[in-house]
Amino acid sequence: MAGGMIYERIALIGLGLIAGSIGLRVKRDGLAGEVVGHARSRETRSKALDRGLCDRVTETAAEAVKGADLVILCVPVGAMAPVAAEIGPHLAPGATISDVGSVKQSVIDAVAPHLPDGVHFIPGHPVAGTEHSGPDAGFPTLFDNRWCLLTPVGASEDATDRLTRLWQAMGSNVDHMAPDHHDLVLGVTSHAPHLIAYTMVGVADDLRRVTDSEVIKYSAAGFRDFTRIAASDPVMWRDVFLNNKEATLEILGRFTEELFALQRAIRTADGAMLEDYFTRTRAIRRGIIEAGQDTDAPDFGRGRT
Repeated sequence: MAGGMIYERIALIGLGLIAGSIGLRVKRDGLAGEVVGHARSRETRSKALDRGLCDRVTETAAEAVKGADLVILCVPVGAMAPVAAEIGPHLAPGATISDVGSVKQSVIDAVAPHLPDGVHFIPGHPVAGTEHSGPDAGFPTLFDNRWCLLTPVGASEDATDRLTRLWQAMGSNVDHMAPDHHDLVLGVTSHAPHLIAYTMVGVADDLRRVTDSEVIKYSAAGFRDFTRIAASDPVMWRDVFLNNKEATLEILGRFTEELFALQRAIRTADGAMLEDYFTRTRAIRRGIIEAGQDTDAPDFGRGRT
């Protein structure tokens, strides 16, 4: 979707993979007059400037948001409250505040109390990413044909439409969703799978000690795909699980029930049950491919190393 300038000034708080990809796309397509960034680390700020993620960077988040008509919080979920408390007094009247966290209700609870009247709070979640992190990881096509979920909480229709247009201009499909429903859906599609991947890699690490590293040496595609997921930012995922407890635990409970059923089928040599189960789950994969959210290529359809 063609863009044109949508915001005068966008402030990105946190300069990792998602913020970097936003900055590169916005600057490439002229979607904002200026992109200002902030990160706690001087090294990160320097890299962001060197890569052209921002037009300028600031030493504090408060300074970055001054005069911005859109502020996007790109920090771990656990850091949202202190960042919101710092920037709240410095937000411009009428500004839109959003975020990119993969949990929504806890972000609303953390951020909303610190926002002044007259700003529009539209929590967001671009369902896109890789296992890489940091300012070197961003690339401008990250959001192409991926979904961005918005959970407006009392924002005006005009502000919501404007932010929707920005994400569409960056290549995303956009949908609106209630925060609690978002957290349940992402518990199924992202959070629980990450926890399972971490668990499998942890089991492999234990086995490696008794198999003289053969688990690593002879890794098959399934395990390699687990390790790709498990290489994701540990701080971000720590905060995701601590802030989406109810949905994650509900999904893990259901997963455990399914796992017990598969254990029983294997123990009793119930081949018909196994084949039927795998046939049904295979159809889910075909549906994802048909929806354009992946390809049938290996390694999650990613062409990047």
